[in-house]
Amino acid sequence: MKLIPQGLRQLARLTLLPVLSLGLLAGPAQADSYPNKPIRLVVPFPAGGGTDIIARAIGQQLTESRQWTVVVDNKPGAGGNLGVDAVAKAPGDGYTLVLGQTSNLAINPALYAKLPYDPVKDLKPVVLAATAPLVIVVPNSSRYKTLADVLAAARQAPGALVFGTPGNGTVAHLAMEQLQKAAHVRLQHVPYKGSAQALTDLMGGQMDLYVSSIPTAISHLKGGRMKALAVTSDKRSSQLPQVPTVAESGVKGFEANTWFGFMAPAATPAALLTTLNTAINQALQTPTVRSRLMGEGGEVLGGSQAEFAALLKTDLQRWGRIVHEADARID
Repeated sequence: MKLIPQGLRQLARLTLLPVLSLGLLAGPAQADSYPNKPIRLVVPFPAGGGTDIIARAIGQQLTESRQWTVVVDNKPGAGGNLGVDAVAKAPGDGYTLVLGQTSNLAINPALYAKLPYDPVKDLKPVVLAATAPLVIVVPNSSRYKTLADVLAAARQAPGALVFGTPGNGTVAHLAMEQLQKAAHVRLQHVPYKGSAQALTDLMGGQMDLYVSSIPTAISHLKGGRMKALAVTSDKRSSQLPQVPTVAESGVKGFEANTWFGFMAPAATPAALLTTLNTAINQALQTPTVRSRLMGEGGEVLGGSQAEFAALLKTDLQRWGRIVHEADARID
């Protein structure tokens, strides 16, 4: 065995130390430089809707405050499933996110017989962005002045009153299934493909009531073409402060909201998830973003990854039960 002279051993240690240091610092250095290319933010619905508005408001704020490049990619289809699935199958490098919501993260797993992704196994929560209630509306000419009036009429004539929603398995549809069960009434459901034709039919007297997002209905409410009977949140909406909640209207404990939250592919490193959580939380607290989201009838949330994960777990069980009880399935 050859012995290495003392001087050479010292020289070798001095030479190797910088190399080892570079290797140890490579991971943190890469994290510190994030992001060094555009972040793709998938919106699983068409441009112009509530989810798209939230995504663009936060993306713009991240660009202005952090100089990040956030590219919103609208990928609609299959009730939001196409966009969510694209992100579930994307590389976990922090450069692909999705702004999901109650329907495609908590309802669709029970609603669809074959869902191409698992929201718990294939995705990681980043942060909740906002929550928004629905509003139950009637035409301005309706004889119903309150939700209590509707429920009383429904008890007298089970199945006679007709309500519309944007479609089978939507939060609006399942919220009304939940309401019927809680209030011990039976209504007739007419699902639409979106809200445009439904609102036209409502104002034309072809249905008794409709369950809408606040942004979709608010111009008609302000224009006096429709009346709002109740909102589905546990407290009144800042956009419609004069409108009582369903709980205030006699159905105690009722609540049914749509929430919106950022998710990333499951393989995304924890350090990057933390960076994203911090950045988006800060964006949510800016006056510009808060004003934009509240103007759409939403309430800003934010919070930790763990809080989002806990809500998702609870809502998967809750909405799954409601889907099963309503026998609402999409093959």
